[in-house]
Amino acid sequence: MPTSNGGVAWLGEYRFALSELVLKDFRVRYRNMSLGIFWSLLNPLVMMGVLTFVFTQVYPSTQSSFPVFVLCGLIPFNFFALAWSSGTASLLDNIALIKRVPVPREIVPVASVLSHCLHLGIQIALLILFTLLYGFQINIYWMLLPLVWALEVIFVIGMVMATSALNVYVRDTRYVVESVNLILFWLVPVFYSFEMIRPEHAGIYQLNPVAALVLAMRSILMQGHAPPWTLLYKLTITSLTAFAVGLFIFRRLKHRFYDYL
Repeated sequence: MPTSNGGVAWLGEYRFALSELVLKDFRVRYRNMSLGIFWSLLNPLVMMGVLTFVFTQVYPSTQSSFPVFVLCGLIPFNFFALAWSSGTASLLDNIALIKRVPVPREIVPVASVLSHCLHLGIQIALLILFTLLYGFQINIYWMLLPLVWALEVIFVIGMVMATSALNVYVRDTRYVVESVNLILFWLVPVFYSFEMIRPEHAGIYQLNPVAALVLAMRSILMQGHAPPWTLLYKLTITSLTAFAVGLFIFRRLKHRFYDYL
């Protein structure tokens, strides 16, 4: 399709292809599972239960409302880790589509991330339910939640575009991503508070969009105030930079996909 019609195509055929890919990925993931979509709820609930037991009974924490506290960390981290890992393999998982259907290759990794947003919506509803059950009140800063989550999605899309393109050439990339996710679980304040981080490392933590999102969620939902503007500023800059770099890498590498797929 000519470049001059690119904008129209994204509003028409490309948008349709994107939505179909998102729904296909969502259906396939739960097609042969007896509990289906309820796994989206069970996963964070089980992890929340284990971490709550450990840090209230084995190693008692002074953090109040620990289930809400840990869900504010688990849900952002799980979304990032699962979307990044599956998105990295998305091009290889859709070889037939890439070779037969004339749509922008960027659609495939983007659709992979957006399909996880459907699960994310379910888990955010779970978090909101626990937030209200533990007595936290709705406040005006809840209006910032769509913004901080949108920045997180933009960041993940950028990361996925970069690593999915690299994975076509170097098939070990997916396993590198999975190893990095294991390390990040300890570097994101999932089960510990930001106050435990040494002052000289605090700024670095805020540059990590996943950690920044966790801190923003706790500020809004548990503390009832807006996240620091410096955190939102760093989250915005880092997310947009990751997206721009990821798109650049993808477009530089996509021209030789056919030689490696």
